[in-house]
Amino acid sequence: MIERVVDGLVGVSVEGLLDVTKAVTMILALPQAAAGRVDALAVPSGQGEYWRLAHAIRLWEAGPHLRRLLLATTNATEATYVELTLEHLRGLGLRRTGGVHIQPEPAAHTGAQAVWIAEQVRAHGLASLALAVSPYHLPRAYLTVLKELDRAGVRIPVIPVPVAVAPHRRVPETGATAYDLVPGEVQRILTYAGEGWLATPAELADYLRWLWDTHESLLRPRSVPEG
Repeated sequence: MIERVVDGLVGVSVEGLLDVTKAVTMILALPQAAAGRVDALAVPSGQGEYWRLAHAIRLWEAGPHLRRLLLATTNATEATYVELTLEHLRGLGLRRTGGVHIQPEPAAHTGAQAVWIAEQVRAHGLASLALAVSPYHLPRAYLTVLKELDRAGVRIPVIPVPVAVAPHRRVPETGATAYDLVPGEVQRILTYAGEGWLATPAELADYLRWLWDTHESLLRPRSVPEG
């Protein structure tokens, strides 16, 4: 397994790998508990990973504070593609349908999902957002959503919510595990950031400084003592 990961990172510079490591660490350092105090929950679906949707639906059903559930569709060319309908979502546990919004057309990639999510944030005047994605994909999805929100002129708290799934579980679309997929995610983060699709390390640092400085009450409620 280690050999596969190392082989997948051939050609990645030490500086690039360090940038990704810092980004992943700082994103995942944001307290997931803050997702219990946001306006909306967004889920970029894909790869046949029904657990992304099931996890988000459980949070939605248990969280009456959530005003919107944003479900981004996936690429229609995927072998595991399933149209997101309310009937399909009810099979995953959805009961509360008011406030549920489904991207109306298949999304070719994460960037198209992020554009739609940013549009929904603006359209519904959302003040904060949680993003639920499988852990291996979460950093890239998070950085992509940040970039599109910035392009839309919107700056709100975005809380990462890693979907609860075992890292050795095989993804239905490819049969790969999270361990197998991490190297590709690292490569894409570096490539897409250079092409303007993702928030850069400097943009992420600026955003996180703003988030912690202006929304400390969301990230760390007063009832929780400082360490």
